[in-house]
Amino acid sequence: MTGAGASAGCSQGSPHVPVLLDALIEAVSPVTGTWIDGTFGAGGYTRALLAAGAGRVIAIDRDPAVFDMAAGWAAGYGDRLVMVHAPFAELDTHADAPVDGVALDLGVSSMQIDQADRGFSFQKDGPLDMRMGQAGPGAADLVNTAPEALLADILHHYGEERAARRIARKIVQARAQAPVTTTLQLAEIVASVLPRKKPGQAHPATRSFQALRIAVNDELRQLHAGLEAAERVLKPGGKLAVVTFHSLEDRIVKRFMADRSSSGGGGSRHAPEAAARTPAFILTPKKAIAPSEAEIAANPRARSARLRVATRTEAPPAPVDAAGLGLDRLPEAV
Repeated sequence: MTGAGASAGCSQGSPHVPVLLDALIEAVSPVTGTWIDGTFGAGGYTRALLAAGAGRVIAIDRDPAVFDMAAGWAAGYGDRLVMVHAPFAELDTHADAPVDGVALDLGVSSMQIDQADRGFSFQKDGPLDMRMGQAGPGAADLVNTAPEALLADILHHYGEERAARRIARKIVQARAQAPVTTTLQLAEIVASVLPRKKPGQAHPATRSFQALRIAVNDELRQLHAGLEAAERVLKPGGKLAVVTFHSLEDRIVKRFMADRSSSGGGGSRHAPEAAARTPAFILTPKKAIAPSEAEIAANPRARSARLRVATRTEAPPAPVDAAGLGLDRLPEAV
């Protein structure tokens, strides 16, 4: 994943401004010390953190192209900005000491969507790629080689697509005639199965493209690993701030934070009582923060965004079982 998941607008030379930026800075203030921006993207959160008082930001992204795009302004921060090409699942390995905060802005960036040759969008024709890290199998490999049942599972679990089986069957029929290699080819195949789009509705292929992108980049398991890495690298009092853009991401973040802010105990007839423990996080605030009406009006894609913030305690880090986050039911695509 890379940053600026649903960004819009222009500001101070940066091509995109991520949503909930002001809300995040307010929620984690005062901003001091060293922060990790695990989804650097266009650099919106990094620049805001540095402006708010961070002494240093370690900016991480799995997409090498974002660092070339930042070359014109990044040097101005000197050694306050360290840029690292890596997945955020490994973010704790790129800090030489515990840090004061970790920010994650999940999802695909507007920059990536706007580049037709990256293959993320059906709005422009391009190669069916969708790889955030620009390495490994792409969406075309998955669409043209995955068994029909696996394709259906991917569309259902990662896109929450009700017509997953019909779409998967149509894809397999189409690829038997000729490989599916472009975004518009795939969009037309999906649209041929679904009812015609009504005014105001999303494109029929929206869910399918989301599903394939998540599968190609293994986004949800990367998120699980990234949250655990953040817990390991944060110092007591450090802040974890995560912006999500759809229910699949938000559910994982919500369950992770609920698990790691729990003191155990409880139990019911459906689940055994958990051993008492010291929580690793305190939810600050307890509920997710949504964008304001003004922000939604300025950027309708921000409507589904949610910000969750937690503060690290002195408890030792511990893994969170994938099953508890719902990851055990997800298909293995790559």
